[in-house]
Amino acid sequence: MTKTMVLIGTRKGLWTATSEDDRQTWTLRGPDLGLNEVAACAIDTRGSSTRLFAGASSSHWGPAMSYSDDLGASWTEPDPAPISFPQETDAALARVWQVTPGPSDRPDLVWAGTEPSALWRSEDRGVSFTLNQGLWDHPHRKEWQPGGGGQALHTILPHPDDSRRMLVAMSTGGVYRTTDDGESWNPANKGIQGSFLPADEFPEYGQCVHKVARHPERPDQLFAQNHGGVYRSDDEGDSWSSIADGLPADFGFNAVVHPHAPGTVYVIPLVADMDRFPPDARIRVYRTRDAGQSWEELAKGLPDDPFYATVMRDGMCADDSATTGIYFGTRSGSVFASADEGESWSEIVSHLPDVLCVRAGRVG
Repeated sequence: MTKTMVLIGTRKGLWTATSEDDRQTWTLRGPDLGLNEVAACAIDTRGSSTRLFAGASSSHWGPAMSYSDDLGASWTEPDPAPISFPQETDAALARVWQVTPGPSDRPDLVWAGTEPSALWRSEDRGVSFTLNQGLWDHPHRKEWQPGGGGQALHTILPHPDDSRRMLVAMSTGGVYRTTDDGESWNPANKGIQGSFLPADEFPEYGQCVHKVARHPERPDQLFAQNHGGVYRSDDEGDSWSSIADGLPADFGFNAVVHPHAPGTVYVIPLVADMDRFPPDARIRVYRTRDAGQSWEELAKGLPDDPFYATVMRDGMCADDSATTGIYFGTRSGSVFASADEGESWSEIVSHLPDVLCVRAGRVG
């Protein structure tokens, strides 16, 4: 029997919610990984069995990457540490920000993004990782600065049709792209504002991009939620244009594509960078079905009472069911789910520690 699983990474451990009745009721387990801050998690259903990943950080022991092959009943932290900066880099791992499984035909390939901003590649399904030297040695790196949450490489988008092409995004640094399997990287930010940078409102790089998403059936079409601005690119990052018209605000952290419907994207707006609350203190999801030409508010079942908590960049996701489920977790410890593509919502858990990341999928 298959079931829907939602991984919920928080400031104080990892929870797992599962549903065996098509997302109508949920069973919660946790916390796993003790008091670790879990900023990244993933559900990898490739290969013969499901593997879960968690990028966790202990205030005492430091950051680590763990995996589970029994749906979270137990966790393994490989020894030596899977992600460790070479001595000559004079750098140390502060946090794992992203875990991205590779394509289905390469079940052992896994990518990770970290703080400080770096890209890592595993050929043994997350047991060990190697540093992508091309991005680490980029001449721009010395000018990448930490955003409010840290210097995070938080988005990894392998091209679905060409294994040599990939796009990454970081805060603060912007969007970068490779076409030669990571040997070289070029900025891909033309048209994205960097209004907090006094020298140039549209710089070559240095933007605080919060999230980038793309649909595998339209790999050249990208969607970005920026530190002020919502954008679309139709040429895989060569140029970007604003699609914020119709939204109540252009600040936010999330951008999630519908897995079966190209051009359908979900965001959760916040008022502004210095006013990080939902507009009118009402938490709302906005959806476009025409690649940003228009937006609709999705509110049925969401709280009408004043709601001030935010949703972090990886605190929103979609599952891969035939009728897609959408999920988001808040920094006030609530997780909301929609089993009908955002048309209606229910709170599946409340009063957790503040939620940092949410990932969902169908598992056996």
